[in-house]
Amino acid sequence: MERAESIEYCGHESHHHHEGHIRDYAVIAVSAVLVGLYWFEILPSIFGMDTALLAAIICGYPIVSEAVKAILQRGDTKVGLLVSIAIIASIAIGEYFAAAEVALIMTIGELLEHMTLEKSNSALRKLAELAPLKARLIRDGVEEEIAAELVAVGDRLLVKPGDKIPVDGVVTSGFAAVDQSTITGESLPLERREGDSVFGGTIAVTGSIEIIATKVGQDTALGHIIKMVKEAQDSKAPIARMIDRWANWFVPLSLAIATLVYLVTGDIVRGVTILIVFCPCAMLLSTPTAVAAAIGAAARRGILIKGGEILETAGRVDTIILDKTGTLTVGKPRLKDIRCYGGWQREQALALAAGIEKRSEHHLAKAVMQAADAVGAQYVEPEIWKPVVGQGVAAELQGTRYLLGNKTLLESYHIAISEEQEQYCAGEQALGGTVVFFVAGEEVAAILVIEDPVREEAARVLNKLYPAQVSNVVLLTGDAAAAGKAIGARLNIPVVHGDLLPTDKVEYVKKYQQAGHKVAMIGDGVNDAPALAKADIGMAMGYTGTDIAIEAADIALLADDLRKIPEAIAVSRRAYRTINQNIIVANVINVAAIGFAAWGLLGPVAAAIVHNAGAILVVLNSARLLRVATAVK
Repeated sequence: MERAESIEYCGHESHHHHEGHIRDYAVIAVSAVLVGLYWFEILPSIFGMDTALLAAIICGYPIVSEAVKAILQRGDTKVGLLVSIAIIASIAIGEYFAAAEVALIMTIGELLEHMTLEKSNSALRKLAELAPLKARLIRDGVEEEIAAELVAVGDRLLVKPGDKIPVDGVVTSGFAAVDQSTITGESLPLERREGDSVFGGTIAVTGSIEIIATKVGQDTALGHIIKMVKEAQDSKAPIARMIDRWANWFVPLSLAIATLVYLVTGDIVRGVTILIVFCPCAMLLSTPTAVAAAIGAAARRGILIKGGEILETAGRVDTIILDKTGTLTVGKPRLKDIRCYGGWQREQALALAAGIEKRSEHHLAKAVMQAADAVGAQYVEPEIWKPVVGQGVAAELQGTRYLLGNKTLLESYHIAISEEQEQYCAGEQALGGTVVFFVAGEEVAAILVIEDPVREEAARVLNKLYPAQVSNVVLLTGDAAAAGKAIGARLNIPVVHGDLLPTDKVEYVKKYQQAGHKVAMIGDGVNDAPALAKADIGMAMGYTGTDIAIEAADIALLADDLRKIPEAIAVSRRAYRTINQNIIVANVINVAAIGFAAWGLLGPVAAAIVHNAGAILVVLNSARLLRVATAVK
C-alpha cells in the first residue's frame, strides 16, 4: 500500500538561513565597532593598519567573494560585481571610511532584505506547520496512535474533537464540524458526515468521525498546495525576466557613466559614488518580492496561483468564459423527471442507464445512479462501453446498442425524435433542466430530465465581475442552448453558447484571444481541460474537481466557491500594480541619486544609504500584498 512521505518545507534551508544570519550579525557588529573606533579616533589604527580599512576588509570580503563566485559559477555580472567594484575603488583612492561604510550598509541592507523576503515566504512555512504529526489508527477494532507519515491509503482512522485530520479521506461514520479555512479559505466550519470528503491538516472542531485514507503525504491537498506554491514562488514573471536581461547592461553602463563623470569633473570620489548608487538591487527585487507575497497570501485564501507569469497575466484578464455544470451550478445534479417510451419501465431504464454511467466521471452520471439507487434498481452493466467526448456514452449489451447522452449524440448516430419529445425537451430546457436521451437500438426508450441548482452566490459574483472588473462574460455549455440561455437569463450573462463539444469551447476561447482579449476560462471537468489549457488563464473550480482539470488550469480554487474568482483577479491586479510601482520607485531613486552624485551633492556613504533605502522600500511595498487576500471580500 502507498505510504505517506512527510511534508516538509525547506527545513535545511531555514537552518542554513539561520546560520547565515548569525554570521552576518557578527560581521556587522565587528565592523560597526571598528568603524566607530576610527570615526571617534579612539583607536584609528591597529598594528599599523587603519581601523576603517580593517572594517572594509572584514565586511567587504564576503561581498567580493560572492561576486567572484557568481561570475565564475553562473556568469552573473549584475549587482554583486558593481558593489565589489565600488568597495575596491574606494579603498584604491584611500577612502577607507567610505569603503567600510559602503560594505557595512550594504551588508545591513542585504540582511534586512532577506529577513523581509523570508516574511513574505512565511505562508509556506505556516502551511507546512499544518501537517499533523499524529494519527489515530483503528486496527481490528483497537485504536492505536501512530506518526502521521506512517498512514497508508486504505487505513481506517479515528478523528476526535480538536484533532487535526491527518490525511485526505472519506468519512465512513460519525459527524463533525470541520474547520477547513486553512485549506479552502472558507471562514465557517463545514458539517462532514458519511460519504463526505475531508482534507488533511484541517481540524475537527466538534464531533467525532471515522475516515478511510484516500491520499497521504505529499499527495494530499495540503501536500499539493505546498508543492505548487513553492514552485510558483520560484518561477519568474515575464517582467522579471526582462529586468534580469536589462540588469546585464548595468555593469558596463555604470562603469561608462562613472568614468565619464570622473573625466568631466576630475573628482574620482564622484565616480566611485556613481558606482554605488547605480546598483539595480531595488529593481531586481521589485518583481520576485511582489510575486512571493501575492502567491503566498492567495494560497492562504484557498487560491493556488501556479507561477509569476500566471499572476502577471491574470492581472490583465478582461474576458471571463464560464462553464455551466459544476461551475455556475453546484455540481450536485438530481433527476427531476423520467419519461419512458416503447414499453420501457422507469426501473428498467434506470438500471441500464446507471450501469452505463457507472464508469463515467461526469456530474450527470451521479444523478442517474442516485435515482437508480433510490428505486432499488440493480445496475445492468454493458459488455462494451465507449465514451463519446462532449456527447455521452455508446454501449452494447447482448447485441443491442444503447446510447446515453445529449441530442448531438443522437444526431451522430442518426436517431430521430418525435415532435412530442421535441416539445417536452424544449419545455424542460426553458426551465434550465438538462435533457439526457436513453436510446435502445434505434428508438428513444426514455428521456431523463436532470436539474442542477444554480449556486446562491452566482448572481452576486457575476454582478461584481461584469462590467466592473471585466468587459466580457460568456457562458459555454455542452448542454442544450435552451438550458444554457435559461441560466444565462437568470444570471444576466450577456452571451451564451450551448450544444458545444470540448473543441467548440476551445474555438470560442481562440475567437476572443484573436480579437485582442485576455481570456480566463473557468471550469471543473474533463470536458473543460482543453479550453482551460488554451485560455490565457485557466481556473479550475474546487480541489474536488477532476485531476485533469486541476492540472490543465493555471489557478486552482480550492473552495468550491465562485467568490474566489473576483478575489483571484483582484489579488493579481494588485500584485501587477505593485510590481509597476516598485519599478518606478527603483528607477526614480536611481536616476535622482546618479544626478546628485554627478553634481557632488551625494558622497559614497550617503549613496550607500540611499541605495539600500530604495531596496528596502521596494520589499516593504511588496510585503503589503500579504494583507491583500484577507482584504478582498
